[in-house]
Amino acid sequence: MTFTPKILNFLDRTGFRLLILAIPVGIVAGFGALAFYFATNSVEHLMLGKIGNFHPPLEGTPESSFTHFIDSLSFPYRWCLFLLPALGGLLSGWLVYTFAPEAEGHGTDAAIEAFHRKGGVIRGRVPIIKTFASVITIGTGGSAGREGPIAQIGAGFGSFMATKLGLSAQDRRLLLMAGMAGGIGATFRSPLGGALFAAEVLYRDPDFEHEGLIPCIISSIIAYSLFGAITGWAPLLDTPLFLFNKPSELLLYLGLGIICALFGVFYVKFFYGMRDLFRQLALPNWLKPALGGLLLGILAMFVPQVLGSGYGWVQAALYGQMALWVMLVVAIAKVVATSLTISSGGSGGVFAPSLVIGAMLGGTFGATAEILFPMLVQDPRAYVLVGMAGFFAGVSNAPVATLIMVSELTGNYSLLAPLMLVCVVAMIVMRKNSIYEKQVASRFDSPAHLGDFVIDILEGVKIQSIAAKGSKPTLIPEGMTLPDILDKIAPAKTSYYPVVNAEQQMVGIFSMTDIRRILNDDIPPTLVIAGDIATRNVITATPDECLTDVMKKLTARNLDEIPVVATDTPQQVLYMMSRRSLLAHYAEQMEKTKTDYQRT
Repeated sequence: MTFTPKILNFLDRTGFRLLILAIPVGIVAGFGALAFYFATNSVEHLMLGKIGNFHPPLEGTPESSFTHFIDSLSFPYRWCLFLLPALGGLLSGWLVYTFAPEAEGHGTDAAIEAFHRKGGVIRGRVPIIKTFASVITIGTGGSAGREGPIAQIGAGFGSFMATKLGLSAQDRRLLLMAGMAGGIGATFRSPLGGALFAAEVLYRDPDFEHEGLIPCIISSIIAYSLFGAITGWAPLLDTPLFLFNKPSELLLYLGLGIICALFGVFYVKFFYGMRDLFRQLALPNWLKPALGGLLLGILAMFVPQVLGSGYGWVQAALYGQMALWVMLVVAIAKVVATSLTISSGGSGGVFAPSLVIGAMLGGTFGATAEILFPMLVQDPRAYVLVGMAGFFAGVSNAPVATLIMVSELTGNYSLLAPLMLVCVVAMIVMRKNSIYEKQVASRFDSPAHLGDFVIDILEGVKIQSIAAKGSKPTLIPEGMTLPDILDKIAPAKTSYYPVVNAEQQMVGIFSMTDIRRILNDDIPPTLVIAGDIATRNVITATPDECLTDVMKKLTARNLDEIPVVATDTPQQVLYMMSRRSLLAHYAEQMEKTKTDYQRT
């Protein structure tokens, strides 16, 4: 029974506890990513491929064997395809709202909220329900991605393991992050990007949860290795050889960054506007994803490219096999499709749809720029890749993680300079908007870090500096009888009463608790005097003591009040200082520090 705690204590002393625990989290996240990957592909092949006869281009296919998508849908199959997202929405909605309502929507937000506001706690059933619901949603053509579900799967196991081992809330949050990193790093074959994403996506401002970065890296490496060993090591998307050696082209990339941000604002507003609209509908919650799926099916009758994750269309754009107007239509239609799928209560991530939208937007911009500024544009297809990163960096407020992830999932690092520019510009322009509404501005605003920035706020502050918060002492002569004592303390505002001798020197102290104890005894009140009630061992403070030390004295003895005495005359009581007054000062300084921080 004591074996596990002993091991944990040893690991804690050596500083390796979280690093070791990140290993099983990474293993489970890797196997979870594999299970989710094969399950999604199987359902998608059955529902869209076999039943719907829908065969979009595949991501990762080499350009030499890549062919144009040919719309070979016959009329009966088109109608069947039209109904599949509605069927998926119906099954997914029933599953989620029956067993785990918090599994609706995109799971990354749920993990972010658990980190900030729930002590890292995720109900054990949530990842399971999220997995099945997302497999159904994506497999039947829902416009959603794998990032949200797999983030919740990994995060859920990290939270579960920390809870079972009796770890602190802080450790549970860090293992939750490690689970997110492992799932995302494996699914998108991006070990470094997955680790950085888990640490960066928690905040709207440029900030990182740096304490969890190393556990995230360990988990991500292990999960990625397991996933790659089974599915292969090739990047998710195959890209032509892009080069950047024309600095003047950065002007166009700057424009792309601004366009990505402005379109991102539209995306976020539309996404959450659609959610609010669905919430107002007088329908049972479990039926709303079916309605969203039905509307998605109608849209897919005219723009079939909106179905599923859409990575194949990004691959087509990277190869230059999509017309300008088609990319523009798909970019707009994908915003609508994603909102219909997820904002209605469907289950799935927003990463994949955002990449598709950004890729189509970038491709449209690149093709237009080539027409208008042919001397500046080296390769219009490069804007597809940069647009992918810039758009998601803007809507997620995670520029560093995004540019690394896009580089890793495409295997292309030659466009780092444009990627950095576009991602940062998009993030700056979109700063106050995010597709992840559970993000907080910074670590300072996170309930998970409440008090971190003012932990030493009482350190170095002398008690004399807050003497005005003290109370005038009610001094009780040591020979005063109990009836007189009760008359004297009745109007008093303090909780403790110093007992003094004839020279007004403190010889003891008592509290209301001591009075109640005496009243319960069978002793005539006139025979009880203050000297009999008082405790002689008095805990005191001096004006030159730090507030930190005073607070420790109050806490150690569970006192509500402490007498402050003169430094050179320890028996002379100057005033009484309460624990409440110290906490009020602490709260005032915290609020002041927070206000100053926000101004900067």
